[in-house]
Formats: sequence, C-alpha cells, structure tokens
Amino acid sequence: MQSLRWTQAFAVLQHHDFKCFWFARVATALAYQMLSVAVGWKMYDLTQDTFYLGLIGLMQFLPMLVLMLPAGHVIDQYDRKRIIRLCQMIEMVGILLLAAGSFAGGLTKESLLTLVFLIGAARTFEGPALQALLPGIVQKETFPQALALSTSSFQTAVIVGPAFGGFLYTLGSEVVFAVVGGLYLLSNIFIMLIKAKPAVAKREPVSLQSMMAGISFIRSKPIILGAISLDLFAVLLGGATALLPVYAKEILLVGPVGLGILRSAPAVGSLFMSLVLAHRPLRNEVGKTMFIAVGIFGLATIIFAMAESFWLSIGALVVLGAADTISMVVRGSLVQLQTPDAMRGRVSSVNSLFIGTSNQLGEFESGITASWLGVVPSVVLGGVGTVAVALIWMRIFPSLRNMKSFEAA
Repeated sequence: MQSLRWTQAFAVLQHHDFKCFWFARVATALAYQMLSVAVGWKMYDLTQDTFYLGLIGLMQFLPMLVLMLPAGHVIDQYDRKRIIRLCQMIEMVGILLLAAGSFAGGLTKESLLTLVFLIGAARTFEGPALQALLPGIVQKETFPQALALSTSSFQTAVIVGPAFGGFLYTLGSEVVFAVVGGLYLLSNIFIMLIKAKPAVAKREPVSLQSMMAGISFIRSKPIILGAISLDLFAVLLGGATALLPVYAKEILLVGPVGLGILRSAPAVGSLFMSLVLAHRPLRNEVGKTMFIAVGIFGLATIIFAMAESFWLSIGALVVLGAADTISMVVRGSLVQLQTPDAMRGRVSSVNSLFIGTSNQLGEFESGITASWLGVVPSVVLGGVGTVAVALIWMRIFPSLRNMKSFEAA
C-alpha cells in the first residue's frame, strides 16, 4: 500500500512537459537563492547598515506593485512560455551586469539597488506566468501532487543554493553572479523544451476592467481571499530572512558559509513537508490545518529570534519552513484549481503581489523595525504578530476555518 502511494505521488514526474518544468524550477530556484545570499552579503559589506538590507526587499516589491495589473493582462493574452523566456533573459542580463560591476570593483549600493529593481521587474511577469503555465501541462486531478512535487524540487534547490552561494562568495561575489546567470540560461532552455501549447485566450483591449478582473475574482471568493491574505500578513510580520546576514555576522558569528546554512534551513523543513504532502495530500480539515501551521510559523519565529545557539536557530528555521509549506500548498491549490484558464494570469499576478508583499515588503519592514528597536526585539514582535493574525483571521473568515477539503471549497 505504501509503495502504491509513492508510485501515484511520483507518476506525474514521468510526464515530459512536467519534467522540463520541474528542472526549470530547480535551476531558477537555485539561482535566485544564491543571488539572494550574494546580494544581501554584498550590500551589508558596502553599507554595514540594516536599513539597506530592507531596501533590497523594497526594490523587489516596487516593480511588482506598479506592474502587477498589466503583467496579468499580458500573461492571459500572449504565449506564457515566451513571456517566461524573455523575462529570464532580462534577469540574466541584470545578473551579469552585477558580476561585471563586482569584478571591476565599481559596484555601489545605488547600482546594486537599481539592478535588483530591474530583476524584480522581470520577475513580476515571470512568476505569475510560471504559476499559470503549470495547470496547462498536468491533469486537474494530479495538480495538488504536481504542486507539492514542484515545491519539493524548489525547496531542494533552496537547500543547496544558499549554502553553495555562501561557499562561492568566499571566491568573490562576481563568481556567484556569473554562476547564477548560467543557471538562468539553463532554465530558459528547459522552458523552451516544453511541448504543450496551452490555448491563448482571445485578445482583449487593454482596459482597467480587464486588468482588475483578477482582483474582482479573488474578492468574490472569500476562501481564496482569506487564504492569501492570511499568508500575506503572517509572512509580512514573521519574515526574518532579511536580517539573517546580521544574525550570521554579529549574533551567531558564523560568517557567509553559516549564512548560507541558515538560509537553507527553512527549505529543509519545507522539503520534508512537501514530500509528505505529495505522498499524503491534504484531504481533511484543510482550513484548520492551515491556521495551525501559521500559528506554528509564528512560534518558530519567536524561538529563532531569541536563540543564541546556531543549532537551535537552525531547528527553529526548519520548523518554520515546514509550517510555511502547508500554507503555501493550500493557497496555491485553491487559487489554481478554482480559476478559469483564461484568467489564471491575472489571478496569479494578484497572488504574486500578495506573496511579494509578504516577502519583499516584509524584508523592508524587518530592516526598518530592526533599525528602530534592534534586531532581536523586532523579530520577536513579528512572531507575536503572526500568531495574532492567525487568531483574528479564524474569526474573520469562518468559511476558510471550516473548510474540510479542496473539493468542498
């Protein structure tokens, strides 16, 4: 029985297009995590100021805020594979410029932030296009397992990426940037090899109503609205990844290699949980499970903030990553399975804005709060806020709290 479950869980990997998608996700995940380590450490080396670590998150969030609505419209009107490949080429150019500037010694905090903004603009289109592409290359009934397996591959790369990025940084930041650029090229090739050609919707004239359709759809679905807004506020308050360079350098005293390990720790927990969810998909009490996971996320954040031991910090981050994956799989399955294909680009763009707000703007919030209150108090406060949000959302969105299964939703 157990072997049959594993066979069913991984049967989707035999599909050619999903394998190409899977490898592309691994390459971009590995690249982005290495890039995050290098950019964060380089900025802190240049400034010695947590405020600028927060600005990195802001520079990734601003293009998403400005371009989210037109990005969704474009993704629903044009070939999603071509959009992904074009965006990856733009990102590769920005990353190679980071490598050249670092090698020549002319990379400043201003030029670093500018290139991060450029990369963030391309990711605003790439991320939702990838989300909208997946349902078109796998069958609906296998989508939750495909999403869990995609998450597991992503998190495997996240485990390796930060540690590998930290190790390569000892050879020079330009080495990290050059390798990252090569990985984006590799991902571009895998996307090109996907054979499926999902139907492109009939082109609509650009209008405010068309661009706002994703927001209107989400507002009409209280369960979806509750799930993505819960994730937004929980990670916005509880995210402490922007401050990991400070923990590695000044609190735990573990250097760039230790920073890579710390960034990998949440992915270890996430990988474990995504494999569990691929083997045993969530079927009962989905809503309550999500709220419990968000509460555990907040408690793990508090433990990490107060830990003075490197190994206790890693343990707290592992638990944090496992809890976050449950929330992510629930949210992703709800959004994609209940959205018509012709609207997936616009809905995915709104969803990406929520994710970006919680991640990138959360990093900005962490940097600012740390500069005001200090590093440890700011992270503790964020963890407490996450637990409070979970309790409040249970009362505001009873339909999400009482949701038994994805089918019931």
